[in-house]
Amino acid sequence: MLMKIAEFERLFREAASLDVDKNDLKRLSDFLRDKLYDLLVVAERNAKYNGRDILFEPDLPVTKGLQETLKEFRNMGVALELKPVLEALSALPPLDLEVSEDVKRLLPELAGALVVAYARVIRELDPKVKNPDTEHHERARRVFDLLL
Repeated sequence: MLMKIAEFERLFREAASLDVDKNDLKRLSDFLRDKLYDLLVVAERNAKYNGRDILFEPDLPVTKGLQETLKEFRNMGVALELKPVLEALSALPPLDLEVSEDVKRLLPELAGALVVAYARVIRELDPKVKNPDTEHHERARRVFDLLL
């Protein structure tokens, strides 16, 4: 798993006043792994386009909205660990290019920002929901698949 259950619950509570449980953690971990990988794949394309053989932070396709959410995540005081993120990503096909240390250090924070954004998307899709069900998660995932 990419994060501890307590971190997951706290982020959902603080970001969108949602209650989630450990059953949702696997689904969210898969989502985070896939979206982080998608960001890295696009970063790889950007680095190749610019004639580099290593991914740097500016190669990541981080939108203004995700940048703002990243700042908000940092202000929440939750520190996610790098090792579980790298372990999760290692289950996917390897990238052609090397990932710089600054990008590796940023990955846990990007994961946290994605959790915050994901929780808020669920809240926007259903303002009355307290404990999201499978349909809420599937709809939120489809939104992110369209945008990232």
